[in-house]
Amino acid sequence: MNLNGPHGEKGSPAQRPGAGSSTNPRWNNIHLFAVCAFLTGALILLLDACHPPSEPWVLTNLARTPLWDWTAATIVLVFTVIQAILYYLPMGHVAEGKMGCHGKYLKYNLNGLHAFVLCAVLLVGLWYCGVVTGSVVTSRVLQLVIAGLAMSALLSLWLYFRQSHAHCSQHSNGGNTAGFLQEFALGKETDPRVGKIDVKQFAMVRIGFIGWAMMDLSYVLTALERGSLSLSLLLVATFQFIYILDFLIDEDSILTTKEFTEESIGFLMILGEYIWIPIFSGLPIYFLLHRPNHIHFLYTIPLLLLYGIGFLFYYLSNEQKSGFRKNPNNPAYAHLKIIKSPSGENLLVSGWFGWVRHPNYLGDILMMIAWCLPCGFTSLVPYLPALQCIHILRGRAKEIEASCYEKHGVAWEEYCRRIPYKLLPYIY
Repeated sequence: MNLNGPHGEKGSPAQRPGAGSSTNPRWNNIHLFAVCAFLTGALILLLDACHPPSEPWVLTNLARTPLWDWTAATIVLVFTVIQAILYYLPMGHVAEGKMGCHGKYLKYNLNGLHAFVLCAVLLVGLWYCGVVTGSVVTSRVLQLVIAGLAMSALLSLWLYFRQSHAHCSQHSNGGNTAGFLQEFALGKETDPRVGKIDVKQFAMVRIGFIGWAMMDLSYVLTALERGSLSLSLLLVATFQFIYILDFLIDEDSILTTKEFTEESIGFLMILGEYIWIPIFSGLPIYFLLHRPNHIHFLYTIPLLLLYGIGFLFYYLSNEQKSGFRKNPNNPAYAHLKIIKSPSGENLLVSGWFGWVRHPNYLGDILMMIAWCLPCGFTSLVPYLPALQCIHILRGRAKEIEASCYEKHGVAWEEYCRRIPYKLLPYIY
């Protein structure tokens, strides 16, 4: 079994800004309040910065551009309801995840790909027939942030007050020792459910990733409406669609992640799914929609190579890790070298993980750099999602290695001696 790191770290460019247990010492009330209060405002400022410098800032002109918009609120509500309905589609398959509190494995409907395809076809069909326009969404992105904030607050309050009535709640460590702010912001339940819908899976996959794809699609449709679909915007959208589709095809990858199995769900996680993943991750496309950067078609060749190399690192290393974890005796892995651990498990020391310790993270980073570069170098704003991802992946790598050292001891020391580089050979 390969424990060089957890498989399924997909979706890392859009990390939830604050998931954690209610007793996590990294979070105190001052920190939590600051994040809750300023996260939405920071995203609005970044979106505002994507507009041409000649345009006035929205926050200085609220009389003409109010941040609350009922159409935006309706879009968020309708999207949420549609995703809840599509969760029950008799498509895809049902997978077993962690052990629930009743002594039975929790089951999850894995039809996110089907839900996305249906939503995309519906949106494009309505757009083609002239029923809706892409600008209905893209002209209200700032208002969608506020609507997402309101929806996140309502759902978090429902989760908070619902917990006291739950017959069998899977609570994070600490019980009810945390105060209201920590319980509201970080949550107490790890696996809240409404009927068959697992709230965390629903938020991560249906709201976060499908929402991200639908926002990107709206940007593309808006560019078509304006007759300004540039090669750079199309390239970024294509790169992100491939990434999202890979995640949805391998939807069960989230079921083994630490965030999914151990962390509770509260306001910060839900807010991350409603505004951070769909909107912050799509910042490069939003930037190009308002500040086009025209590139020569020859420039796409190195970008395609960079993205392709990153995708291969990301996909193949995750597949190798997953396959070896599921069946280390598979003949396909007979050539791989291992280090036996005192824990009874094995560490891969060849293949992708014989090159660097976290090749999947390296692939993640290369892909995000590839979809930021078409934005040019006139602003730092479209590069912020990639910079955030690099920072988070470095931190995650550090946590994983600390956990592996604690579990494997001298075996992990030997692995680090033989594979000294974390992400970049001979550099880092």
